Amino acid sequence: MIDYLKKYSWLLIVFLLLVACQPNKRKSETEKRPVLMVTIEPLRYFTEAIAGSRFTVESIVPRGSSPETYDPTPTQLLALADSRAYLRIGPIGFEQVWMDRLMANAPDLPVFNTSQGIDFILEDEGPEPHVWTSAVNARIIADNIATALCALDSTHTAEYLHRRDSLMTVIAHTDSLCHSLLSRPDADRTFLIYHPALSYFARDYGLRQLPIEEAGKEPTPARLKALLDLCQKEKVNIIFVQPEFDRRNAELIARQTDTRIVPVNPLSYDWQDEITGVAKALANCK
Repeated sequence: MIDYLKKYSWLLIVFLLLVACQPNKRKSETEKRPVLMVTIEPLRYFTEAIAGSRFTVESIVPRGSSPETYDPTPTQLLALADSRAYLRIGPIGFEQVWMDRLMANAPDLPVFNTSQGIDFILEDEGPEPHVWTSAVNARIIADNIATALCALDSTHTAEYLHRRDSLMTVIAHTDSLCHSLLSRPDADRTFLIYHPALSYFARDYGLRQLPIEEAGKEPTPARLKALLDLCQKEKVNIIFVQPEFDRRNAELIARQTDTRIVPVNPLSYDWQDEITGVAKALANCK
């Protein structure tokens, strides 16, 4: 028995060494990948879907932070300068404030605008920034990402285009499901939302979005009274509230109008789940 164990003990040692080395090998391979920086988590979702294992994709605005108020850390500025390229989402607050400084810190960094070609909803101060909440816009964003990756790494153009087509299938399925849900006779056509982040979603499906805040500020008592009256007139049933915003005014309206508060996170990495989740809520799906 002892001789038997001696005979095969070396096999056990080799196996254990291989198992121990595998995580380090995977980590080493990941560290060798060129890094693409993007602004927000939904854009990371789209970019990773097309880039596959060719790039590591990192968001500057981390999960749970607002792209309207976030300031990058010194570590992120260094990482941006060392990255292969920066894919921006477009007219969002973070980019409006930081873009010039980011480029001054990394003047040779290739920058790609993934919102190029989108039909913007224009507001008083410029384009409405939440372009990724629309399946129509998502197709344009996916095309722009694929074009950027092919320019950065033309050797793998066929791979990126194949992954883009796969992502387009996901987007088309999401769009079709939303159309089906929102075409139900009992689906809500008007909704309240604290911060107006679903403007493009509403445009896609012919819905009416009523923001609680006014020009990025807390609503006045007169505004709240007008919203209460409008909720009753339009028979509004849902108030969407994002996690980074105060719920108190939404709760006040909900109590007085018998509407229900539904959490929504347009900044989530899980783009497909968030978009269909909004449609399901409006279609009163359990």
